[in-house]
Amino acid sequence: MQIEKGIVLLAQPFMLDQHFSRSAVLLCEHNEQGSLGFILNKPVDIEIQSLFDEFPDFDAKIFYGGPVATNSLQYIHTKGDLLEDSLEIVPGVYWGGDFEKLKFLIESELVKSNDIRFFLGYSGWVDGQLKEELKHGSWIISDMDANYAFKSDRMKLWKTILENKGDNYKVIAQMPDFISLN
Repeated sequence: MQIEKGIVLLAQPFMLDQHFSRSAVLLCEHNEQGSLGFILNKPVDIEIQSLFDEFPDFDAKIFYGGPVATNSLQYIHTKGDLLEDSLEIVPGVYWGGDFEKLKFLIESELVKSNDIRFFLGYSGWVDGQLKEELKHGSWIISDMDANYAFKSDRMKLWKTILENKGDNYKVIAQMPDFISLN
């Protein structure tokens, strides 16, 4: 597979970078300037209402999107048909859109907590950096499925995606976090 918007990057099991250890990153943008994505499986213990004074009462998890611009909030969702200015990443997964309209859709109960994922920060690579990391074996590329973002168990997501790739990846998925536990 090649690097393109809509793939999932899975960290190799022994990646030492604490930001990306056992992470599954949805790549939302890839062009000549670089790449941008969000870590799908690292929830943080922050409520959305603590970030915005006038946000509707909404029970949604916030995730650590990556180490870049951790003071920014981004979101992916399933409601591209309702939320203007959304960008389709893969069928059934959209990025961003009109934030005021999003609040209205939440208040109107047209957006439910399983329709959206919020991220603090993002994962970013300058042009050529991600290609080099792939060449050195830091990442495994996988197809994206909307269920990964909205219906999968976050704590098992890295393992689930690897197992879905089949064959040798099923073996990699079983590797313990620490080799000393093997």
